[in-house]
Amino acid sequence: MSIPSDLRYTSEHLWVRLEADGIVTTGITAHAQDELGDIVYVQAPEAGRTVTQGEACGIVESVKTAADLHAPVSGEVVAVSGVIADHPERVNSDPYGTWLFRIRPQRPAEFDALLDATAYARLAKGEA
Repeated sequence: MSIPSDLRYTSEHLWVRLEADGIVTTGITAHAQDELGDIVYVQAPEAGRTVTQGEACGIVESVKTAADLHAPVSGEVVAVSGVIADHPERVNSDPYGTWLFRIRPQRPAEFDALLDATAYARLAKGEA
């Protein structure tokens, strides 16, 4: 299983990348995509919405099940991927290249507290 070392991760199986401008970008990990199966629908939070870390703020549906998307950090949603609205299946073929939404963090320390690749690998293997 591929787990890029330059990203952070949540225990809800989202990847999180800190951009140069301080915005965080998030998407679904390869592990989550494998567990969910073929993704057919993603409802991300709307741009302009304020979210709290851990809050259920969207939904991802697959042919097998549906799961909540949880905010990886607190802040304002500043962008939602237009690709996932029309082509949610892109997450299936490129989970780390397909982002879902972007947040302007209110508390940057929340990002620092997210799992690194090593800790996430243990979680994904059921060792955490």
